[in-house]
Amino acid sequence: MVRVGREEVESTVRARAVFGALRLAAASVCAVALVHRLFWGLSSQTIAGENFFAYLTVQSNCALVVVLLVGAVLAVTRATDPRWFSVALALVLTWTITAGLAFALIVWQAGLRGIRVDVPWSDLVLHFYLPVCTAVAWILTPGHRAVPWWVVPSALAFPLAWGGVTLWRGPAVGWYPYYFLDPRQVSGPPEFFLTSGVALAIFALVATVIVFGSRVQRHRRERPTA
Repeated sequence: MVRVGREEVESTVRARAVFGALRLAAASVCAVALVHRLFWGLSSQTIAGENFFAYLTVQSNCALVVVLLVGAVLAVTRATDPRWFSVALALVLTWTITAGLAFALIVWQAGLRGIRVDVPWSDLVLHFYLPVCTAVAWILTPGHRAVPWWVVPSALAFPLAWGGVTLWRGPAVGWYPYYFLDPRQVSGPPEFFLTSGVALAIFALVATVIVFGSRVQRHRRERPTA
């Protein structure tokens, strides 16, 4: 029994080390993609490029870099992640995954309207590849703590605050990062509130899935074996 327990601990330590390296690699890829997207936007000499840091995607991915770097250290120094880290990671993943879904919807709608949207490789990384990889890692990484359900409403705090600042700032600079926030591009308040409500509902749904996944993982880990 002691030997089995020791082998299990050693296996967990090795797995944590591997996922720590993966977290570090993901943070590096995310940082490189952010830098590329910044200079790509500036080279276009448009107001969108000048307002690079106004995008929710950019802000949430900057937070993702920080959280993944912290997570890489925790993975090689602790057998389990502290609860505060699991909560922080769940929040950030909610924002990045939802931003990716929103970006896909915007590109799709732009195509329906005949509007050209250039998508560099860094956008693909930030909006699609990283969210998918981090979502898979969320389920597979050993040592995760179960995330409490209050994370779901808490996940809405950032997009609500970001939206408020964007609506306040938009008229001053004459630009909005997403079309549905621009009064000039929507039919009126009903479309604005409907689209914004759907966006918040997606945030809540993604957060719910993330929290549920963490709790299912905990139950599987604690299930007694024969």
